[in-house]
Amino acid sequence: MDLRRIMETVNMIDNENLDLRTTTMGISLLDCIDSDSDRACQKIYDKITSKAENLVKVARELETEYGIPIANKRITVTPISLIAAASGDSDYVKYAVTLDKAAKAVGVDLIGGFSALVHKGYQNGDRVLIKSIPAALKETERVCASVNVGSTRSGINMDAVKEMGQVVIENEKIDPLNNGNLVIFCNAVEDNPFMAGGFHGVGESDVALNVGVSGPGVVKTALEKVRGESMDVVAETIKQTAFKVTRMGQLVGQEASKRLDVDFGIVDLSLAPTPAQGDSVANILEEIGLESVGTHGTTAALAMLNDAVKKGGIMACSHVGGLSGAFIPESEDAGMIAAAEKGILTVDKLEAMTAVCSVGLDMIAVPGDTPAETISAMIADEAAIGMINNKTTAVRVIPVPGKDVGDSIEFGGLFGYAPIMPVHKESSAAMINRGGRIPAPVHSFKN
Repeated sequence: MDLRRIMETVNMIDNENLDLRTTTMGISLLDCIDSDSDRACQKIYDKITSKAENLVKVARELETEYGIPIANKRITVTPISLIAAASGDSDYVKYAVTLDKAAKAVGVDLIGGFSALVHKGYQNGDRVLIKSIPAALKETERVCASVNVGSTRSGINMDAVKEMGQVVIENEKIDPLNNGNLVIFCNAVEDNPFMAGGFHGVGESDVALNVGVSGPGVVKTALEKVRGESMDVVAETIKQTAFKVTRMGQLVGQEASKRLDVDFGIVDLSLAPTPAQGDSVANILEEIGLESVGTHGTTAALAMLNDAVKKGGIMACSHVGGLSGAFIPESEDAGMIAAAEKGILTVDKLEAMTAVCSVGLDMIAVPGDTPAETISAMIADEAAIGMINNKTTAVRVIPVPGKDVGDSIEFGGLFGYAPIMPVHKESSAAMINRGGRIPAPVHSFKN
């Protein structure tokens, strides 16, 4: 790398909020299955603490050596519904506590994989795990939960959609912030390094190191230099910037994998914002030419941004995966927060944007009296977008007790704060209570 490129990268880090958002070690727990849950939990603790023993140490070494900040160190594991099913236990809180204890022991920020995959139906472990989610999140600090309720190949499990709406409301009664650690997916991916939806898929190797790179500020700064140019130039500028950012992620990911003696998995280039000024996806869309995110043209601008990010990332790295694209969490993006407070950005517009972005309705705060069926209907809408478009969609929605439209809630840290957004008052209960499955779309049949 020549001096010009070195200085360019240094400037991105110092002035444009470029960071390696996460190094995430995925660990398979399939060899920890045991009919005795105490033995299973001991195996899980031992495997995580041995495989991830040096994860934080290596990440800190690389931060120092390369001068690249690594914001989070995380772990994902095989969905616990698969591991715990052999035990016959009536709840899986014990497994969540074990994950939390192991995460604390190795010093990681979060651990994902208290998860179930029910897109086509339930097995016994799925039912127990889903019922355990509220208590599990109450008893732990670093555990993240996720449930996959639909896929393009199988359709949408509406029984699970209904149940997850009820789980969100149960979480609200305990602590609404617990819903920040719960994601409901359609088309969940097996190598996602981002939380709260990360888990280590059964098709992954025994241990793998995935990295997530983020740089909304870098893209915004690059676009400032091409104001007034055509959309062709805008797309090319984003693509070239994404290429540079992904290269950095591959460099760190490969070196970390080598030092930890584990497989290098993927680089996830996702423009994941934070509440910090200059680290906003909304500001990128406004730099493209919108007076405010949420106005007409927002979905088109986001579609172009997402596609250009993916094209640049794929050219830069042999193994791009995860979610890769642009995240639009309402509470974690200063520009999104401002637009929501003005009433320009609504849940309906966010839903339209999720058809072309990286994930879905993310960190949306809604009135505390929102019925479970309405939450389920929001999940169903997002799952339908993912199913029909053959993409990952998700819902992380947070009803806040005692709060209504015009109020706000402070989450703290990377979660920021969020204005309470209005939802439709008309009931969806009759539809949600039908249950059953929404069949897969005709284009799902590819054999």
